[in-house]
Amino acid sequence: MTERGAAATISVLLVDDQQLVRTGFRMILADEPDMEVVGEAPDGRAALDAAARLRPDVIVMDIRMPLLDGVEATRRLSATPAMPDGTRPRVLVLTTFDADEYVVEALRAGASGFLLKDVTPEDFVAAIRLIAAGDALLAPSVTRRLLDRFRDRLPGPSDAARHERLRELTDRELEVLGLIARGFSNREIAEELVLSEPTVKTHVSHVLDKLELRDRAQAVVLAYEVGLVRPGEAATF
Repeated sequence: MTERGAAATISVLLVDDQQLVRTGFRMILADEPDMEVVGEAPDGRAALDAAARLRPDVIVMDIRMPLLDGVEATRRLSATPAMPDGTRPRVLVLTTFDADEYVVEALRAGASGFLLKDVTPEDFVAAIRLIAAGDALLAPSVTRRLLDRFRDRLPGPSDAARHERLRELTDRELEVLGLIARGFSNREIAEELVLSEPTVKTHVSHVLDKLELRDRAQAVVLAYEVGLVRPGEAATF
């Protein structure tokens, strides 16, 4: 986050090919004292240029755009060198849900989560704060439904692949990963496993570290890919 005076301001780059959408989001964020829209871009190619120049904390990224779509732009952003403090802009994908089947690929590419385009102003602002703070998913249950919807795009795992990716996890960490993929928050995981929230947070951190994942969004995709959770089914530990 950018230091401005005594408080940290979240810098935001808005990327959407519709000027009206960008204007609406800018107006919403203008009322937030801890946020600043530092730029806008109408396509993925312009977004890459703006991100390199402005170094925003969060990029709100549409998927369907001319010249370069949001998935490829996100993939290229994830591959760029980190900033001096080791961070990169965190990408929050915009989707219409009913039409954007590419959101799974965007999560694979490095997006930290997604928003529905009919999001309320309150949820829009809350999502940006969550992403900037290092969290991933505004609504994990919606993520699960989205992955269920596009399950045919997720490859079936082999036993070898599943073992290779998960062999470093303890039984408890496997349980936690499965519940993350089912859309459970840390509080809900704590209730399900009869643990404290700080303990759950530690388990989540261990899962991400061991699997070399950026955040919970990528953990959800991985859990589906390796067959720990199957669309429409409960987690299998």
